[in-house]
Amino acid sequence: MRLLRPTEFSRVYDTRQSASAGPLVLYAAVHRGNPAGVRVGLSVSRRIGSAVVRNRWKRRLREAFREVRGSLPCGNDFVIVVRSGEPPAGEAGAREMKTAIAALAARVVGRRGYAQAMPRPRDDAAAKPKRRR
Repeated sequence: MRLLRPTEFSRVYDTRQSASAGPLVLYAAVHRGNPAGVRVGLSVSRRIGSAVVRNRWKRRLREAFREVRGSLPCGNDFVIVVRSGEPPAGEAGAREMKTAIAALAARVVGRRGYAQAMPRPRDDAAAKPKRRR
């Protein structure tokens, strides 16, 4: 399953539980509504490159996540953010990406206090009440 809505991404980001390795940053949050599944969202910005490069990253990340999904702890949502660079190529690159995702997930979920972490409130304009004229 995938995270698709901006509110789902915001909930994971607001929990502020993350780990990074190389060009990847993995954010994680406990998903209280679906304790049996693992969901992923991908964030690859335009800074990374052209649409071809961004889509290549997303395809490779989805495939790597599919292969390690069974070893990840259930009941969690993950967002993978790509910081820079070209996606790793070949079989060695795919293997590297799988081990990075599994290691980052284990590092974040294994932290003390992770299960109790709650999203922090935002201080943006959407959270403030609108003024009446």
